Formats: sequence, structure tokens, C-alpha cells
Amino acid sequence: MLTTIAIAPINHVIQGESWACRRLQNYAGIIVRIYVLPLIDFTFMIQNDGKITTMPNGTTTDVSISLSASTLPFLLSSNSDAVYNNIKTSGNDAVAKELINIGKHLHWDIAQDLSKIIGDIPANRIVHAGNTLLEWHTKNIQNFSETLAEYYLEEQPVLTKKLTINHFVAEVDQLLKDTNRLEQRTNNLASHMPR
Repeated sequence: MLTTIAIAPINHVIQGESWACRRLQNYAGIIVRIYVLPLIDFTFMIQNDGKITTMPNGTTTDVSISLSASTLPFLLSSNSDAVYNNIKTSGNDAVAKELINIGKHLHWDIAQDLSKIIGDIPANRIVHAGNTLLEWHTKNIQNFSETLAEYYLEEQPVLTKKLTINHFVAEVDQLLKDTNRLEQRTNNLASHMPR
């Protein structure tokens, strides 16, 4: 049921972006699974007109795209390029990359759709309030993540700083070099000892 509800707005956005429709038409018949842990799991097929239609879960797929639910607010925010690097794909890699690239550039003009129902001014105010709320939510998630990382690095040292690890690795390398030199010197001394 949730899948059916999600398909209509996705097709609405695709239809509003004719370039996306044309690019998706090249992949007609491809079956894709989108999995957002643990909230969303739906499978769809790209149709000849570039729109998508639902397929039953369990259908054999050509491409699987998965990401965690915590990345959704970042995908919806304007600074989401780094988040796309955390999306995992399997199956046809070229198709997966193209779908992600199309997703990056899709733009839903919510204000325009709302203005047809409630007018321009209320629509713009609602969209502005929604963007402000989304930015606030995204910033809070980022702040919480940074605070949690700092706690586990400084207060409760479960994690180790990269600088500390690099310093440790350099010390181990130096110890290995010193040990090799010592072994060579003892071998030299041993070879010069009378028997």
C-alpha cells in the first residue's frame, strides 16, 4: 500500500521533468528495488514512457539501491552531494549510477503544485516553513552525530583519532626498521667472531 502511495508523487515529479522522462525511457523494462533501512522496501519497473510502476516484492531485480533512513533528511537538503556517496548499489552498475544521477537532479516544485490548491502566498510560506524545518532537523542530526563522536573520542575513548593511529603506525614502522638494523649488526658481529 505504501508503495502505491509513493509511486504517484514520483511519477508526478518525473513527468514534470521531461529530460528525466526521456533518460528513463532508455531503461524501459528494468526492475529496480529501493531499500531504505528499515522504513522503505519497494520494487518498481521503468515503463516505456519513463514513468514507473510497482512490482511485487520478491520480484527478480536488475538493480538494487539501498541506504539508511538517517540519510533521508540529508538527501532532501540542498547540500546532499556527499550523501550520495553512501548509497549502496548492486546489480547493473551503469543503470544504478544513472538512476542515482537522475535522482540528484530531479526537482519537485512543491510551491507551484500547492499554489494551484491554496494560492501563491500560502504555498510559498508553507514551502519556506518546510525548508526551515528540514534544515533545522538536518543540522540537529549533524550536531548530534558530532557530539556523539566527540564523546566516544574524548570522554569515553572507544574510538581513536586518526592522528593517534597514524602516530602509532609510524612508531611501529620505526621499531621494525630499528629491529632490522639491529639484526643486521648482530649478524655482522657474529660473522666476525672467531670459531
